Amino acid sequence: MAVAAAAVLVLLLLSFSGPLCPRLLSASPSPPEPVALTLLACATEKGAVCLDGTPPGYHLQRGSGSGSRSWLIHLEGGAWCSTVERCSDHRMTVLGSSDFMKPMQFAGSGILDSDQHLNPDFYNWNKVYVRYCDGASFSGDAKGRAQDGSIIHFRGLRIYEAVIDELMEKGLVNATQALLMGCSAGGLATLLHCDNFSARFPKEASVKCLADAGFFLDAKDISGERSFRSNFDGVVQLQNVRKVLYEDCLANKEPTECFYPAEFIKSIHTPLFILNSAYDPSQIRNILVPGSSDPDKSWLSCKDNIKNCNSTQIQILHGFRNAMVNDLKAVQEKEDWGMFIDSCFTHCQALYGISWNSPISPRLGNKTIAESVGDWNSGRRKGVKYIDCEYPCNPTCSSLLPTPP
Repeated sequence: MAVAAAAVLVLLLLSFSGPLCPRLLSASPSPPEPVALTLLACATEKGAVCLDGTPPGYHLQRGSGSGSRSWLIHLEGGAWCSTVERCSDHRMTVLGSSDFMKPMQFAGSGILDSDQHLNPDFYNWNKVYVRYCDGASFSGDAKGRAQDGSIIHFRGLRIYEAVIDELMEKGLVNATQALLMGCSAGGLATLLHCDNFSARFPKEASVKCLADAGFFLDAKDISGERSFRSNFDGVVQLQNVRKVLYEDCLANKEPTECFYPAEFIKSIHTPLFILNSAYDPSQIRNILVPGSSDPDKSWLSCKDNIKNCNSTQIQILHGFRNAMVNDLKAVQEKEDWGMFIDSCFTHCQALYGISWNSPISPRLGNKTIAESVGDWNSGRRKGVKYIDCEYPCNPTCSSLLPTPP
């Protein structure tokens, strides 16, 4: 059976590239060069540094032809650090220091790919991948001290501002189209910075935002506690993210509540697209069923693979899905917004070619994610708002789609 399944997948992949595609039958070309890491100039002088004090970085691939004045800015994700101890540990990783950052490959990376066949709407845009090294969704502005007395720099907001400033000098200021996007913690950052980003451009420019897997719920876990809120509360307090929170939310809510998209999304004015799984394994594992809520580990197999969930667990997951759909009503009400909410067990979909645009990509309304985002961004279609039915109704949800470790 496994051999037969593999053969079917190979045939599907071959058919996607067209019948008897010459590039598949000829010798494989050498892979594209990875995109170099650019360290932010004058980072120390601006106080725009990673947790360990090293300069932050980004990867810039120049656009061409019709895309030479179109820009896509992607904010990297990678969870958060909510305590001094965790942030101190992050300093010895790529999530806290540019010392560990390397050039990265855009080929095969979904919306970053330069292959017109795989990424028809954005292939020739200027594309920027901004590295995440602050632990607070590019939002903090404070400093702390580790147990050994060394300084921990919580400067995500300064990093975001300084990187965008530098990109403006490199041509972003002349953009006729600009799309700010991010995945996971970067998706949350996109929502928080969306209007600020848009305000940097003249009104005649088309400026939009795409949040991928960044719509985190303020939901109770299976024990009835809002245990994940302590994580966000730690980030908000430790890293001083108040400066990026929406004022009309703060007028009625506590700062930690205003770090959740459902509380501030109605305040966003810039056209926005929400891409999310309603059964996101990252949210299931960290918000709905954290380890503390499952001491007997009865959910361990289910959290690893949704196919292992029993009927009772599936009903609980449906409840989580319904809460997300309810929180997204604000998107339904805005004419120039869009969404693609599938029922696949996956996290972050725009950066993976297999999810973005392939024979086994998730489909809603018979549209891939690439087609749906392209329709919305270009204005080819109105009302690009897809919400999937409950798991396991969608046959295009492949078990090969990426999930977080």
